Amino acid sequence: MRRLFAILLSTLLVFGFAPVVKADVAGLTPCSESARFQQRAAAASTPQAKARFEMYSNASCGADGLPHLVVDGRWSHAGDFVIPGIMFLYIAGCIGWAGREYLIATRGKDAAMQEIQIDTGLAIKCFMKSSTWPVAAFGQLRDGTLVVSDKEVTISPR
Repeated sequence: MRRLFAILLSTLLVFGFAPVVKADVAGLTPCSESARFQQRAAAASTPQAKARFEMYSNASCGADGLPHLVVDGRWSHAGDFVIPGIMFLYIAGCIGWAGREYLIATRGKDAAMQEIQIDTGLAIKCFMKSSTWPVAAFGQLRDGTLVVSDKEVTISPR
């Protein structure tokens, strides 16, 4: 009986028989309609400030007249958080992959000294290679060279 109820509920949700609720986002209004935002925009004196207020007029503003980030899953707000979030993850991955490649390249004799006195040419080469880290990571994961077995991981005795 539970399984039947779960299947029925899933079917209703998948096919959209549940009503769609459109709620405003935490009392925010479009900045182009916010009186406080318009007041701030009118006080802008430089061309850069006027351009910034023009750009933010499409955002959502609070009662204070300041633009707010909306992270609610709607594609209309993807520019608020999703795209910058993906860019952050890509850049952080590039930095991590470059460091990993550098440590792999300097493995062996005099590795500790290579970590203290960084070989700039090698580091730049590793960073340039890291621009394709998602493809390289997927390839190494598929080949089995990205991760090591549990037997190869050192565990500190306690």
